[in-house]
Amino acid sequence: MELAHSLLLNEEALAQITEAKRPVFIFEWLRFLDKVLVAANKVDVKEKQKKLVEQLTGLISSAPGPPTRKLLAKNLATLYSIGDTFTVFQTLDKCNDIIKSKDDTSAYLPTKLSAVACVGAFYERMGRMLGSSFPDTINNMLKALKSAESQGRSEILLSLQKVLNGLGGAAASCHRDIYKNARSLLTDRSMAVRCAVAKCLLELQNEAVFMWTTELENVATLCFKALEGSNYGVRVAVSKLLGTVMATALIPKQAAVMRQNVKRATLEEVLELMATGFLRGGSGFLKSGGEMLKGGGSVSREVRVGVTQAYVVFVTTLGGQWLERNFATFLSHVLDLVGHPRATQTHVEAVYSRRCVSFMLRSTLGGLLGEKAQMAAGKDICLALSKQMRAVEAVVNDTSGENKAGTADVSATQHVMVCALKELGSLVQSLSATASPLIQEPSIGLLETVSSVLLHPSMAARLAAAWCLRCVAVALPYQLTPLLERCAERINNLKSSPEAVSGYSFAMAALLGGVHQCPLGVPQSKGKVIAEDLLRTAAQNSRLSLQRTQAGWLLLGALMTLGPSLVRYHLPKMLLLWRNVFPRSQKEMEAEKARGDSFTWQVTLEGRAGALCAMRSFVAHCPELLTEDVIRRLMTPIECAMTMIVPSIIKVHGSHLKASAAMVRLRLYDILALLPPKTYEGSFNALLRELVTEFTLTDNSANTTTSLLRSLCHYDDSVLMGSWLQETDHKSIEDQLQPNSASGSGALEHDPSSIYLRVPVGEAMPGPLPLGVSVIDASVALFGVVFPHVLINPVRLQMLDHFAECIKQAKGVRQQAVQLNIFTAVLSALKGLAENKSTLGPEEVRKSALALVMGALDNPNPILRCAAGEALGRMAQVVGEATFIARMAQYSFDKLKSARDVVSRTGHSLALGCLHRYVGGIGSGQHLKTSVSILLALAQDGTSHEVQTWALHSLALIVDSSGPMYRGYVEPTLSLVLTLLLTVPPSHTEVHQCLGRCLGALITTVGPELQGNGATISTIRSSCLVGCAIMQDHSDSLVQAAAISCLQQLHMFAPRHVNLSSLVPCLCVHLCSSHLLLRRASVACLRQLVQREAAEVCEYAMSLDSTHINLNITETGLEGVLFGMLDRETDRKLCHDIHDTLGHMLSSLAVDKLSHWLKLCKDVLAATTVCLPQDEIDDDIMFTALGEDNNSKPSVAPRWVTRVFAADCLCRIILLCENADRTHFDLAAARDLLVLHLSDLIRMAFMAATDNSNQLRMAGLQALEDIIKKFASVPEPEFPGHVILEQYQANVGAALRPAFSPDTPSDITAKACQVCSTWIGSGVVSDLNDLRRVHNLLVSSLDKVQAGKGSCSQLYSESATTMEKLSVLKAWAEVTTHTHTHTRSDVLPPDSLILLVQPELPSLSRLWLAVLRDYALLTLPAEFSSQLPPDGGAFYTPETIDTARLHYRASWAPVLHAVALWLSSTGFRAGEGDEEAPAVSMQAPGATIYPQGNPVAQSTEELVKDRMHLMLGKRHTLELMMNYRKWRGYLLGVELLNVLHRLLLTRDPPDVQLQVTTVVQETIRATQEHRRLLEDGGEKESTFTLGEGGETGELLPGKSLVFAAMELLVFVLVRHLPQLNTRSVSCLPFFRYTCFTKYLGLCLKLCLFPVFLTGSMTILPTVLFLITGVLKETAVKTSDNSVPLPVSAALQGIKTIITSPLARSEKTRTQWTVLVRSSLLMCVYPADDSRPNMDEVSMLTAITLFLLSGSSEVIGVTVLQQGCMDRYRNALNSPDPWVQARCYQLLLSVFQHPSRALSTPYIHALAPLMVEKLKGAERSRPGTAMELQAVQEGIRVLENLVGMGEEQNRVQLLALLVPTLVSYLLDDNAFSSASPASKGLHEFALHNLMRIGPLYPAAFKTVIGAAPELKIRLESAIRANQASSKAKAAALLAQPAVQAAPTIKLKTSFF
Repeated sequence: MELAHSLLLNEEALAQITEAKRPVFIFEWLRFLDKVLVAANKVDVKEKQKKLVEQLTGLISSAPGPPTRKLLAKNLATLYSIGDTFTVFQTLDKCNDIIKSKDDTSAYLPTKLSAVACVGAFYERMGRMLGSSFPDTINNMLKALKSAESQGRSEILLSLQKVLNGLGGAAASCHRDIYKNARSLLTDRSMAVRCAVAKCLLELQNEAVFMWTTELENVATLCFKALEGSNYGVRVAVSKLLGTVMATALIPKQAAVMRQNVKRATLEEVLELMATGFLRGGSGFLKSGGEMLKGGGSVSREVRVGVTQAYVVFVTTLGGQWLERNFATFLSHVLDLVGHPRATQTHVEAVYSRRCVSFMLRSTLGGLLGEKAQMAAGKDICLALSKQMRAVEAVVNDTSGENKAGTADVSATQHVMVCALKELGSLVQSLSATASPLIQEPSIGLLETVSSVLLHPSMAARLAAAWCLRCVAVALPYQLTPLLERCAERINNLKSSPEAVSGYSFAMAALLGGVHQCPLGVPQSKGKVIAEDLLRTAAQNSRLSLQRTQAGWLLLGALMTLGPSLVRYHLPKMLLLWRNVFPRSQKEMEAEKARGDSFTWQVTLEGRAGALCAMRSFVAHCPELLTEDVIRRLMTPIECAMTMIVPSIIKVHGSHLKASAAMVRLRLYDILALLPPKTYEGSFNALLRELVTEFTLTDNSANTTTSLLRSLCHYDDSVLMGSWLQETDHKSIEDQLQPNSASGSGALEHDPSSIYLRVPVGEAMPGPLPLGVSVIDASVALFGVVFPHVLINPVRLQMLDHFAECIKQAKGVRQQAVQLNIFTAVLSALKGLAENKSTLGPEEVRKSALALVMGALDNPNPILRCAAGEALGRMAQVVGEATFIARMAQYSFDKLKSARDVVSRTGHSLALGCLHRYVGGIGSGQHLKTSVSILLALAQDGTSHEVQTWALHSLALIVDSSGPMYRGYVEPTLSLVLTLLLTVPPSHTEVHQCLGRCLGALITTVGPELQGNGATISTIRSSCLVGCAIMQDHSDSLVQAAAISCLQQLHMFAPRHVNLSSLVPCLCVHLCSSHLLLRRASVACLRQLVQREAAEVCEYAMSLDSTHINLNITETGLEGVLFGMLDRETDRKLCHDIHDTLGHMLSSLAVDKLSHWLKLCKDVLAATTVCLPQDEIDDDIMFTALGEDNNSKPSVAPRWVTRVFAADCLCRIILLCENADRTHFDLAAARDLLVLHLSDLIRMAFMAATDNSNQLRMAGLQALEDIIKKFASVPEPEFPGHVILEQYQANVGAALRPAFSPDTPSDITAKACQVCSTWIGSGVVSDLNDLRRVHNLLVSSLDKVQAGKGSCSQLYSESATTMEKLSVLKAWAEVTTHTHTHTRSDVLPPDSLILLVQPELPSLSRLWLAVLRDYALLTLPAEFSSQLPPDGGAFYTPETIDTARLHYRASWAPVLHAVALWLSSTGFRAGEGDEEAPAVSMQAPGATIYPQGNPVAQSTEELVKDRMHLMLGKRHTLELMMNYRKWRGYLLGVELLNVLHRLLLTRDPPDVQLQVTTVVQETIRATQEHRRLLEDGGEKESTFTLGEGGETGELLPGKSLVFAAMELLVFVLVRHLPQLNTRSVSCLPFFRYTCFTKYLGLCLKLCLFPVFLTGSMTILPTVLFLITGVLKETAVKTSDNSVPLPVSAALQGIKTIITSPLARSEKTRTQWTVLVRSSLLMCVYPADDSRPNMDEVSMLTAITLFLLSGSSEVIGVTVLQQGCMDRYRNALNSPDPWVQARCYQLLLSVFQHPSRALSTPYIHALAPLMVEKLKGAERSRPGTAMELQAVQEGIRVLENLVGMGEEQNRVQLLALLVPTLVSYLLDDNAFSSASPASKGLHEFALHNLMRIGPLYPAAFKTVIGAAPELKIRLESAIRANQASSKAKAAALLAQPAVQAAPTIKLKTSFF
């Protein structure tokens, strides 16, 4: 609002802008005013009120659009409520006059609507302040209501709602008038009007007592009628009205009751009224005569769905406590509904009614009750089931046949049973392990009750009972195995009962299908034996053959879901079974047609369908076993099924075989869709003929349509197809209102095999569609798979032509059905072509396909038009030719320009959008301008909102797909979007939804540009924000969700411009919305916001005024609200986003607000709720409960899932604190630190670890382990020598004890073992007895391990047992290692832990070695699998081998460490006297050096490091290895190094490399030690003692330890310095220099290894190359001139090699000399000498080492000598004083070399340059300390040269030194103003002169005497020095003694 800064509208600015932009300008001013008025000074407001009122009332007459008038009315009302109210009646009268106006033109309508809106806003804001004017106003509006059109009716009703809201009980006199006028409009043809009436009446019932007393029945009838033909919005609004009125009738509001003597309705009356709607719909209760007797007329589905929602509203309004007390009544009532004949007139209607009743139960029972109340409800459901089952048994057992009515009741009970069992299953599954008391309570007998239903005569009931048992098993996995055994036993005992065979096989199949949801699995099942037995005996008893056949194949199909590890062993027999079901040849097939009766054929067909179903299950669940051979053997029966001629059989034996034949086809299509099409390409033609016949309904008289069309269309088209209903809370019941066949009628009885399949995401239980629809779906899906592989174009053309002919020949409804199926198939085929990157075919095929598609673009059915648009886009994608795309686009352009009908315009506008979507901006760029201009024009067509919707949707698709290419069209599109948002009535929600999509796409297109400040960008950004504001204020939840999504995108691109202070409170309000999409959008937006601005978001959320909304943000803040949502929400995506949001908030805020977050987690984990005891809730409390703020209602205690998340948060908080600041673990630091909350942390971990929920126990144990690890070393300041955790020993022990009880699941025991070992090894416990408590738990678990395989009845799979046993042994191993590494000697006796372990060591060592032996076998490569023991290993079985590997990988390293320690402690004498003992003890290291299968499978680097450290960290182990049969032990060392090399090839982090280097070091050391021992023992000439290399010096790969070590070390060096290898391309980031020291040290050891001299010479070139290479690459200048460790190591290496014995051996001397010379040459003339950052000092040091340590043969070569001198000369001339200083030092060591032959040439070459450089210091005196030091070092070299010279040359030498020193002296004047360095040089020169004089008196006098000026200068300096103070003189005299030594010292001396 740059132009409108003040309260008043800037009319000048308004006049200056164009007409088109004025509505936006006015709207922005009204938005500005809305924000400012509330905060403005009242005096200012009153001053400008008159003008402001004029401007605002003037706007009423300017025909404002819907958003503008809403804001205008709000501002006027706010203005009067803040300022003076003098003119309010005048304004009110003006509005009333406008409303009364007779002008009914469309132009005047916006003015009328604005006046209506203003009246509503006045009364809502000021209410009774407006006095008695309301009767006239209300009457005026009611009169207008009668003559108004739909938009006017909606607006008037919404205003009346506001009037009623503002006046409250004061408007009682008008209540009846409003009621009478409004009720008739509940059945208005306009859905928006129905919604408005419902909202108005909902407001009215708050005060109008008659609505829920005398008029209650009429209100109910009206609501039922309003639901007929309703849309989703009407159903939501009307159900809210109906449910609320019924709840109020039952428990009236206190205020209303006090005013009038009201008769309260009873619960029975209210429920009966609602049942009327469910069973009879809007026909009313008076038509209970003839029509009811005839049983005619089914209830409208819309009414049933609406009443279902009303039931939920009714119960939700009454609250959880009411439901808890009245649940039995409510349950009985809703089950009676589904048992009523009117609810189940047809099978599909029955399924729909069941869905509705299930929805009622799940929405109320699942959301309103806490876990305890849910268990009580479960008990009630069990009682209801028992009662129903007793009635069924009475009828079934009635042999006399007298109870005929009972037979009908039995069929009705099946639906009651299905609903009750489904809810019971969902209830138990949601409670998970907390449902244990409900299952175990004998008085309830849940399992017996459910199992009894398995004998129900109805298949639906039996399947529901089986599903319920599956839910129980998934919730409580320990019940899975007993239930399977019980079912197997019952099948055997009740073989003669068809119901028992069927029911118990269903149960077993369901239980086997649930195994994948139970991580611990089941033992190898007996189900297969039962299945084979059933199939074998099927033919023995004709009465049971059908059930046995079905049951047998069902169980085999279920067994396939257990996966390849189990199926692999039974596959040959399965293949045989499958082959035997079908005829072996064509001859057999022909023969069987001639024989058999109807029943035999039914059994045969069922058997074949069952076999195909089991095959499908095998292919789907065991893809690893699908080898070419297996597929070939499967194809034999499948091909037979494809050629089976079923129609002729049906003709002969009756049409009752149709269902069985259809089932065979369904199974065949399903399995073919899973197999590679290449395997059956020979049968394509016949198969395609069959598929086309299927979905074109050629042999099907019913008009069945496929259900796949919506899923094949694009998700974005949901707004056109209405499929967004799938994203609502009412999805499960709204499904049944979709137009395609049997939509939403999924039920288990349609396909029993689904009982063992995985449940589709978002479904409570599988819901396969009826067989007729499923077959068509399967045929369509298979057509999409096969069509791309049909490469013969004539076949494709024939099919497409045939489709056109089929559509042409069908008529009416059938034509629609055929067309829908064909289009779904075509879409499926096009999708398949795109996925296979295939083409559609030649021109004639394209033409045929195009004609088919284009014809449907004009179809009146919107779903078909959508499908046609999608197909066109897919065709463009598949063809991919510009001309074809252009032709299609041009056709639509022409059509849109000429067509005037809605259907054509919508279809072809979508076609344009789909073309762009599938070929992208590049492919359709040339059509962009035309497309956009046409769609913009269509979007402005106000006469048809449908055209606007489709055009805008297509426009959004084009914006999305065009990307940056659309940038030029952003402004006009945005302008149109804003105009439409301001003018389109809000009742046209689809238009607004598409506008929201357009706006979102435009924001994405502009993208990061939105941050800019240019005029254009600012305008675009401002327009986007205005558009978002309009949509935010819309009444429709989808539009609001779109606004939030747009703001989220804006925040991503331009965060500064999104106002969080208004956005965050808005999002918080939507968190409690009744619309799922809005809650999802809000949480998704919050998730993004908190990633960057978590603190601000929380702060703004706390500022929200929640008095008028159903949201209570307490001191727990936004995070508390989100935790609360986790208890209510069931949508996966929403819960995932809530988790993420809380995670981001935790990461940002937890450390700073530690107390707050810990309290939040503690409150959730404690799960406390303030609930009154049952007997303290009386009628009065209940009487007053309704209608008060929902915040006052007791909330449900956090559920177990939320508590698990809270426990995870606790672990994250501990980790965050550790990463943020280690002082969190320091009790001495007094702040809000984590350590201060330790007692709370322990308490929370204890609560979680001892909960009923297994998942929570795991989370609690994890938290406990984290706490122990982090706080183990934190000292207790008050008790020195103790740690803070000691006081919690009892808590830890108590938390761990329950995990070791016999009934605890294996994974929890395994985790508890881990915590035990952590606790024992942490060193916290100071008392051995205390330690023994936890230790005893491990001892008890060890007994279980020692029991061996198959020792006790198993509840879980063998894999789970493996995991548990290995975890126990791993824990013991870790405790054992702690006994050697971590004992607190100050508190515990040193061997105390050992005392605990010692008694168990004999058995432990045996078990550990067995673990290592198993692991060695399991890590063998796949080609050796035949060598594995057929019965498995010590702890695994063959069936569980794949999962067992994972458990072994997690455990072997600590076990190996423990074995190594044990062997060390026994001196490797374990098992002496036993022949096998040495071999067994060697199994430890030996077993681990063959992990070719997966050398390093563990994910954590720590374990790899650990295994290196453990494996060979002990020198004894390596010595043992070398001792092992001498040369063979040596070879083991070679193999070990090769394995380590392979390890580094797969994983090479620096820490692992260091560990590997240590191992190599130990290996070499152990080998050297062993050689020494052998030599001492006299074995001088053995192969081993002689060393490697032989006479030839050849080191053989695979046999040479030196070669293996070198190979490994070279690899590591090259990984870090790829420059060493010119072929290397990858490198690691540079890491710790300590590694290089180790690597180079090892290289040197290898050189000095006890090998033949020729062997040493073999590796010497490599070693020298590496050392010089490392030196060159790592010699880099540092800021502090320090020597890098690798350089230090390289220099040390050079010295070691030069001084090695190899130089003295006659054999190797010549070769050695050549090699050393080469290395010196590399240092003197490095290849990259010009590198700017090379450290010249390091290179000089290396050269000096060669000169000092090498022989004259090495360094006497002229070229080398000259090169060295050049290097020194360059250094002396270096501008860096540090290089000069070090060069002087190094030269001094060269000059002082004892061999004059070496030093003399260097003195002659370099001394003159030195003298010249030092003389130059007089002219340019040193300015820094370093420059001074360089001069001092040079003078020292000259002094030494003087000392080294002969007596006769002394005068000449002093003649060089003394004048130089004298020249450094300063006179008195210069000295006082000189720099510190210059003064230092003066003092240094003076003291050196005074020291040199006495040393060489005669020569000194000669030199001084020869130059009098020197003498004068020296004497002057001496006098000045003597004149200074005695203290200073003493200090100065002492200084030369200190400075006599060099001031630069190296950390390592190389000389």
